Amino acid sequence: MRKAPIVRLVAVLMTLTVAVLLSGWGDQVAAGSIDGAYRVLKPIQSGDLALFPIVRVDGKATPADQFLTLDEGLKSGEVEVTEAGKVRGLVRPRGGAAQWRYTGDRVNTLVLVNNSKRPLLLLAGEIVTGGKQDRVIAKDRIVPAGADPIDLSVFCIEHGRWTESSAKFGTTARSPVGSFMVQPTVRQQAMVAKDQQKVWNSVNGAISTMATATAAPSAPGGSSGPIVESLHGRTATPGTVVDGSAALGTTSYAKAMQTQVVSAKVDEETSGVLKSREQALATLRQEHAVGVVVAVRGEVIWADIFSDTELLAQYWIKLVRSYAAEGLGSSASHGTASVADAQRFLDAPSHGTEDSEGEVGIYRYREVKSGETDLFTLQSLLPGTGYDVHVSKLKLKGLGWSTRP
Repeated sequence: MRKAPIVRLVAVLMTLTVAVLLSGWGDQVAAGSIDGAYRVLKPIQSGDLALFPIVRVDGKATPADQFLTLDEGLKSGEVEVTEAGKVRGLVRPRGGAAQWRYTGDRVNTLVLVNNSKRPLLLLAGEIVTGGKQDRVIAKDRIVPAGADPIDLSVFCIEHGRWTESSAKFGTTARSPVGSFMVQPTVRQQAMVAKDQQKVWNSVNGAISTMATATAAPSAPGGSSGPIVESLHGRTATPGTVVDGSAALGTTSYAKAMQTQVVSAKVDEETSGVLKSREQALATLRQEHAVGVVVAVRGEVIWADIFSDTELLAQYWIKLVRSYAAEGLGSSASHGTASVADAQRFLDAPSHGTEDSEGEVGIYRYREVKSGETDLFTLQSLLPGTGYDVHVSKLKLKGLGWSTRP
């Protein structure tokens, strides 16, 4: 006769437990997780690019070698990414097909399967090429080992193409110029604005900037200098470039970055870092650096922080090339950023409205909006973890727009 009250008591306790577990997953006033936890060191300089290594104040680091990167997974074949219409070919025999009700391919949806024995780490800004359009990953997340196919949230970065170039997607790690991510202005629109049109606008602006930056200066007397050659054999006259896609022969951000002229310009911007890559990485390891604050032409714009040095090293080339692409926008000098400037940016209070999402027992992804900055934190909730795997802090002003969507 007393079973009913006991059942009700258990139900109440379960409800309270779920409420505690999910507390903070809605909009609320929250504090960021990096305030005062990190210290900035003197920068690694390369042209207009300054990278300030970040170390933990407590000197600790959390090994994250358990995670598989997207480049590793696609290269080995353990991770597969396809258009949504091909999902049935990826569903495992044990089931899961019922949850997929796609009627065809979609611009902002791809399907990913992690067949590896390690959890997969995905970062906002990473590029997948192929399919009907090149895409950029919209947010950080963790995909468990052996999970069912997931809906991969993406944005198109190749406006105008909707014909299949390959059945499965690859990454820029296979490109002749090496691995890269989208630059901060494009990455910001995917992460903060979360709007496809704004992503397209930022891609168009970035490609036009690349075309202008790689155009030869006008010859004395006002006549045009040499023409710009593109990967596709098209040409444009420097000083008259309006449509970057016409000048570089592509609407694809990834393909524009791989053109000979843009790649050479990015190499020039990163020569002080990438040509001495092993030396730079050795320095980072020696200092136990876990991230960098980024300054372009004297303006601090971004910070990427990882759980340990080795994880930073795995993304080093991708990140540096993306930061350098941001520096192609202007030849104007804005002074030199100091260690104090970088530290001030990192220490700026991250208090504001929080948006959270994720999967119970797998990961939590938080965005804290605060004045002129946004703070994004990916926390692993997998067994034996419970720590922040990746943190991004970005300055809204100076990255192409200063108002929120």
